[in-house]
Amino acid sequence: MDVPEETRLRHKRDFIQFLESMYIEEIKALIHQNHHRLIVDISDIHSHFRESSSRILRNPNEYMQSFCEAATEATRSIDPKFLKEGEQVLVGFDGVFVSRVVTPRDLLSEFIGSLVCVEGIVTKCSLVRPKVVKSVHFCPSTGEFTNRDYRDITSHAGLPTGSVYPTRDDKGNLLVTEYGLCKYKDHQTLSIQEVPENAAPGQLPRSVDVIAEDDLVDSCKPGDRVAIFGIYKALPGKSKGSVNGVFRTILIANNIALLNKEANAPVYEPRDLRYIKKIAARDDVFDLLARSLAPSIYGHTWIKKAVVLLMLGGVEKNLKNGTHLRGDINMMMVGDPSVAKSQLLRAIMNIAPLAISTTGRGSSGVGLTAAVTSDQETGERRLEAGAMVLADKGIVCIDEFDKMNDQDRVAIHEVMEQQTVTIAKAGIHASLNARCSVVAAANPIYGTYDRSLTPTKNIGLPDSLLSRFDLLFIVLDQMDAGVDRLISEHVLRMHRYKTDRGEAGPDGSLPNTSEEDGEKEIFVKFNQTLHGKKKKGQFEKTLNIKFLKKYIHYAKHRITPKLTDEASERIAEAYADLRNAGSDTKTGGTLPITARTLETIIRLATAHAKMKLRREVTKPDAEAALKLMNFAIYHQELTEMDEREQEERQREQERTPSGRRGNQRSNIEDAAENDAANVDR
Repeated sequence: MDVPEETRLRHKRDFIQFLESMYIEEIKALIHQNHHRLIVDISDIHSHFRESSSRILRNPNEYMQSFCEAATEATRSIDPKFLKEGEQVLVGFDGVFVSRVVTPRDLLSEFIGSLVCVEGIVTKCSLVRPKVVKSVHFCPSTGEFTNRDYRDITSHAGLPTGSVYPTRDDKGNLLVTEYGLCKYKDHQTLSIQEVPENAAPGQLPRSVDVIAEDDLVDSCKPGDRVAIFGIYKALPGKSKGSVNGVFRTILIANNIALLNKEANAPVYEPRDLRYIKKIAARDDVFDLLARSLAPSIYGHTWIKKAVVLLMLGGVEKNLKNGTHLRGDINMMMVGDPSVAKSQLLRAIMNIAPLAISTTGRGSSGVGLTAAVTSDQETGERRLEAGAMVLADKGIVCIDEFDKMNDQDRVAIHEVMEQQTVTIAKAGIHASLNARCSVVAAANPIYGTYDRSLTPTKNIGLPDSLLSRFDLLFIVLDQMDAGVDRLISEHVLRMHRYKTDRGEAGPDGSLPNTSEEDGEKEIFVKFNQTLHGKKKKGQFEKTLNIKFLKKYIHYAKHRITPKLTDEASERIAEAYADLRNAGSDTKTGGTLPITARTLETIIRLATAHAKMKLRREVTKPDAEAALKLMNFAIYHQELTEMDEREQEERQREQERTPSGRRGNQRSNIEDAAENDAANVDR
């Protein structure tokens, strides 16, 4: 936009006064960090320019050039050597835009030419390309240099200029372009789409194209949720745009803020940390977390415990010989229809900070891993991330896993063990991180579980895939009148209770937030409609969802347990016993016992130590992991007699010379490293 010289100078003086009065420290920090963009809070503009602040928002093109010149002059006054010749300080906006915080669906014609904040998810990023700002040409006949500046319709520094390089000067002499002396700036186009959960029912999500230049390029990647501050402009259409009156719109960005720097990380208060440590000290913390995971689902206690350990995860290890030992836990549920397999996946989606859900029939191999596509603008090949790459450091939930094609199912083998996606197609060779846990739910091969067949024949999946799952649970629809009665009562109570957990109860009362009753607010409030006819002091307490998210996030990211010698010996002995039991053909185990089973026990024991907020993996952690493994493999719990037999056997082994046992397996990590070398991952 071409602004009169007097108006531009007046705006420049006003902005210099504004920056010198409120942004001296920010400019000094900008110089110290070697940045070239000053971020200005829009609330400061409202407080300083009370009369003209609304005009700055409605018509920012009139002020942007003056604002950048004022920021450049203020920076030079503090440090004259900071900026080189021709460089300037750019201005970006931040803060609360109130009515101007919109989604791509809300960008209507009334916002054209104004300053807005658009929130959405990045779906596409182009390559970063140079854009010419100033060209230099040499005339061999006269020996003189000529310069030419270039501006397009997206620029705020004056009217657009022509985009054709000059080949002759005014006298008709030939010109040679000196590309080394030309001046360029980085240019990138993005596509922002409204988040799926906020899209209108039955309608596709809307999107808007964004132009990012200079330091804003590569500030976000596909899958990031961002808030982009910029000027909404209308551009002539690619064909006959000025004839039929139809224009395409674009957002010229001046600031990009990431909304998920850390995926949905909760905010801790000092009392939250006290409650977390107090809950971890309880003897029944494992049962408490399992009950709180999905209280609307009756039973499935061991599966809920497994989900708790899965969300906590083990510890990722990269050995010196190059071996990568994953810390994420993979789990699969196979069973009859209507046994709450999909509901358990929904519970994981509700609690996990980063979880992506998909189905077997609606997913392809490249959709889960990565795909090579062509750029519509340039025709260049580019790599687009799939669901597992987008869920890096998170969880992928795959429902109807048995409905996937065999070719698509093979594509996730590498992800489940090496946790990478390797692509070698169309001249592109790349390896992407996919460090995620996989939770799958499937029906048996015959629709319902045939109890006359072995678990392997019912599942119908190859051992190469089953061995990559740490836990596999057989979920059966048992015919028991007493259990059916309890399930029906539980479901009916859930239907009668109309409010969300942890919020206002049927009487409209809210939990107290005072420090005295602070511990009560982390538990779900007792309600007779929800918890049945039990008295208030007799029902089993459950944690509310908000505190459960904080507990799992704290234990997962703040605690890194290490194996002790006592736990290592117990895990080695248990692994040897499982191998011996697995060789018995009469034993119908759900999973093949391989070297991966050894690492599974380590991961489960480490996750249990995280849950207890322990810095070391102790023998009780290993015992808890073995109980869970025993239920997953043989679908039976350890009885008191089995536990007594194990204790007697351990006492007998303790009476034997330690050297004999030490020659078998002294260190579980060495055993894992040696076995890992013999396994085709």
